[in-house]
Amino acid sequence: MQPSDLALFHQQLHRWYGQHGRRDLPWRRTQDPYAIYISEVMLQQTQVKTVLERFYEPFLRRFPTITLLAGASEKEVLSAWQGLGYYRRAKNLHAAAKQCAGKLPQTIEALKALPGIGKNTAHAIAAFAYHEPVAVMEANVKRVLSRLYALKTPTEKQLWSHADALVDQKKPFDYNQAMMDLGALICTPRQPHCDSCPASAMCLGKETPEKYPASKSAKKVPVRCMNIIVYRNHQGDFHATPRHGNFLSGLYHFTETQNKPAASAKKLGRIRQQYSHFTLDADVYLMQKKSSGKQHWHSLPVLKKLPLSKAEEKIIAMLETLP
Repeated sequence: MQPSDLALFHQQLHRWYGQHGRRDLPWRRTQDPYAIYISEVMLQQTQVKTVLERFYEPFLRRFPTITLLAGASEKEVLSAWQGLGYYRRAKNLHAAAKQCAGKLPQTIEALKALPGIGKNTAHAIAAFAYHEPVAVMEANVKRVLSRLYALKTPTEKQLWSHADALVDQKKPFDYNQAMMDLGALICTPRQPHCDSCPASAMCLGKETPEKYPASKSAKKVPVRCMNIIVYRNHQGDFHATPRHGNFLSGLYHFTETQNKPAASAKKLGRIRQQYSHFTLDADVYLMQKKSSGKQHWHSLPVLKKLPLSKAEEKIIAMLETLP
């Protein structure tokens, strides 16, 4: 692209962003690198609407500084993250906060050295918090670039090459926010509004935008059938333990088994929960059990305050109806 064409593209993009961009989003109105960092991590694999309405400001009220986040327990962090999903993000946030010594790094390489921060998140923090002239790459931007250059199956290297060439060196904050908004509001996956697009003049894919990028064949998600046993002792407390390993690590759960429950078990109902890589179908049972010690036995009010997944929240709703 010629310099004059690039300058015109930037001019039209900025004009469109000034008129239609989502400039009132709270993470676009702050200069706090920590708050921007929190928003970038939350927005990974989560819609803007969900983060905006339910999680961003409550999380910052609970942990307003990176120092306070570092000093919190993992249970507290997971509890604040509850419902947002992909809990590895929360654990990485917590671990990164402990490494930062009270201040988020300012260089891309130092940011990438923190747990959970890849190239795109590092670039986003650099562009939005420190106004570094670097491109940001997320799902909406990938779609915009694929259509601008008529790329059916672009590689990450191709996309980054085009993104780096297009970035506005003088206004990286507004430029990157505009590119994301362009994908979210105009260059949508289905029925894009090409007539309203500020990049229409240079777009190579505008005649058949649905071809770019090529749709990926949907993977069949496996179904896991389980029985979930909720043990209750004679004091009315329930048994739940924190998970270990990569899957929902740190979140509390009830006993899961593929074995048939004992005849004394009372069926409470059935739950279905969709995860990123499988679907859980589970019958839920209640069983009386003598407790040995107080560890991992919780009253219902205490249980509800523990960090829990969506599946456990559904089960607790069943427990609330018990006599």
